[in-house]
Amino acid sequence: MNSPVANDGKTAAIVAYFTIVGTIIAYFINNDSKNPFASFHIRQALGIHLAFYLLGALVSIFDNWMITYSFWIFILVLGIYGLITAIQGEQRPIPLLGEHFQKWFSTIH
Repeated sequence: MNSPVANDGKTAAIVAYFTIVGTIIAYFINNDSKNPFASFHIRQALGIHLAFYLLGALVSIFDNWMITYSFWIFILVLGIYGLITAIQGEQRPIPLLGEHFQKWFSTIH
């Protein structure tokens, strides 16, 4: 279900999921065209990366390998889910947090 809009923004959408630097690069790639598909995935990826850092700081308080591994698996699953939807040309928000990321980062176009 790749629309022309999704095809035009697919590169920026995929790049956004590779580290926070990739999200910044994708933002600047999308800065001129303002592709809505790319903007959606940039907001999702930015949310995942910020959740990684914020939750990572919280998890580091606990010295428990079960909590740490659960955190890593949670972030990894969210990132893979977002990447797969970007590759497929779909705009599905990531589970649990995706709708919030779209609201919180609505200024990213």
